[in-house]
Amino acid sequence: MATQLISEIATPTRLKGGEVVQVEEISYSEKPRVCILYNEGEESIVGLIAEILGQDVALVNTVQDDWDSSDGKVLGIPGICVGSHLEKRQKTRTIINTHCVDGDYTRNEYLSNSSDYEYLYTRSPYLRRDLTRFLSFILGQNNPHRDLTNKTRTTLISTTFPDVHAALPNLDILSVGADAVEIRVDLLKEPLPDGSMSQVPSIEYVGEQVMILRQRTELPIIYTTRCTNENGRFPMEDPQLFLKYLFKAIQWGCEYVDVELWLPEDIRRTLAERKGNSKIISAFHDFSGTFKWTSGEAHELFKKGAVYGDVVKMIALVTSTQENYELEYFRSLVQAHYKHPRFSGLNMGPMGQLSRTVNKIFTPITHPLLPMIAAPGQLSAAEINQALHTMGQMPKLYIYGIGSFRKATQGMFFEKCFNELSLPHQFIYVEKGPKGSVDLLMKRPNFGGAYINPPVSAATAPLPNLSEAARAIGQVDTVLLRSDSTQPSFIGDNATWKGIRATLSRDFVPSAYSGRAALILANAESDAAAAIFALKSLGIGPIYTIGFKTQGYLASEVQPVRLVEDAKMLQHPFVIISALPAEKSMLVGPLLKHYSDKKSPPGSGGKVFVDLASGSRKVDILSTAALAGWTAYGIADVTAWTTVETMRLLVGQNVPYDFVRLASGRSLY
Repeated sequence: MATQLISEIATPTRLKGGEVVQVEEISYSEKPRVCILYNEGEESIVGLIAEILGQDVALVNTVQDDWDSSDGKVLGIPGICVGSHLEKRQKTRTIINTHCVDGDYTRNEYLSNSSDYEYLYTRSPYLRRDLTRFLSFILGQNNPHRDLTNKTRTTLISTTFPDVHAALPNLDILSVGADAVEIRVDLLKEPLPDGSMSQVPSIEYVGEQVMILRQRTELPIIYTTRCTNENGRFPMEDPQLFLKYLFKAIQWGCEYVDVELWLPEDIRRTLAERKGNSKIISAFHDFSGTFKWTSGEAHELFKKGAVYGDVVKMIALVTSTQENYELEYFRSLVQAHYKHPRFSGLNMGPMGQLSRTVNKIFTPITHPLLPMIAAPGQLSAAEINQALHTMGQMPKLYIYGIGSFRKATQGMFFEKCFNELSLPHQFIYVEKGPKGSVDLLMKRPNFGGAYINPPVSAATAPLPNLSEAARAIGQVDTVLLRSDSTQPSFIGDNATWKGIRATLSRDFVPSAYSGRAALILANAESDAAAAIFALKSLGIGPIYTIGFKTQGYLASEVQPVRLVEDAKMLQHPFVIISALPAEKSMLVGPLLKHYSDKKSPPGSGGKVFVDLASGSRKVDILSTAALAGWTAYGIADVTAWTTVETMRLLVGQNVPYDFVRLASGRSLY
């Protein structure tokens, strides 16, 4: 159903033969083939989906057996015209039922259950970016599980609120240090007309709660219906109830679905067969206090979970410290014999807290702002980091910011994050000195990495290992410390291109850029190199350049244009990126106006403008672009995403984009 990728990102940065190999690029070979079901009067959602996908729209009134005549277009069909024919269709398109929860129509249960996916939405204010995330995931163009698999440690924060609305004011802070957010469906309390609370929240209520959560977080969502026997509130009398609710999680595009091992095999198999791009967490919890990790039962449970699970989670209540060591022996056996699925093993209760510091896969964390902990003995991210430091598993490191003092804002943010997460590291900001100053810092005791702003040339950086991105871009803005069994290795990387790519992917799915033209303006290749690499990672081409010459790898990826007037004769660009200094940003204005007045080619779907300049300027070029119909982003957007990526690279901690903007006064630079 989902668009297939030509090539997957293979591995994270890794050492091989003295250099770093990093496969970053994904190619999108074909446009998604989707059909949207909508309520009368809500056809605008079809146009918005088409724009996000970079495609044209074809509105029809029947479920067709052969949709090839409209290939390359997003089909839209009014729900009332579908009848009961969805089961008879040829599955050549992904069917997405859409429903506006603040609209005038009640949800059509048949369409809801028979479609491949269901998108619930409100008209404002989060519609476009939430929809982009939803489409990117269900169509296979965003793979959070792959990204989390590449991390050394991952955590999840569980929203234990009876209503997700209560979590929203503090969600940015709650999410700091978390890699995923769990919605406990069994803890939701739906108010009934008589003032009481429903024992089991309705599908409609749960769907809206999931919608609200996804609108306000970029983290992957783990959807959980915990049963009464495992410290939850979902009744166990009817296993089919779990199938009904868990399948909706797949239809709503939840990245992870928690499926308990006690459920009948036919239910677990059905969910696994229909999971799409969602991942299954096979879950087992024992609160009896008698479960033994040394027993044959433990091994049988893992094998049972491994049949359909992408992650196997086993958690037991323990009464002695010794049981933590028994768990670690069990973990070593599992990891030695199984490369897949991943194993998350924990002990509950005060005696089991040691296991929460040792576990590396989806360790549940709590936060003082939550109304209750999801399980006994649960720790916060800060408490886990403190424990790791005490155990010698997280030594104190010195993280450096190297650059000009006027760009020290990012360093101040690092200090805030270290404090929020109780990381033992110390941040030190140093002015960029003469050639060789980076080399001297790397020789200091407890050097833990650095970010460099402005970046240094990859050719002259004193680093034996470079990522593919740093080598191609020719610039190093991040120095990483990676240790193997013998000695530490220093790696030069580039995070800026990831910040640019993440910015470009906020309002358009990656495949919307494939094969489209782009135009970059800059004074020098060094100012535009990261942008070119980001564009190529999205499959953009051709890329036209104005104002600079390119060499090496980048020279083969671009087509120089000598004059602005010549640029006006080129193919209509889907993207314009200005890397000009702030005082020259007004030079982009004529191009923005020209292409706004010029009719876009069929299927262009929209126009994107990114201004990479920092500092004061005479003309507000972002406002100019927005008024001309461009989706406009500034350096604050790019810098915030780059900071997110830099934090992940340097200290392995996830910090949400919205928290970066909030902690930085909604502005970086």
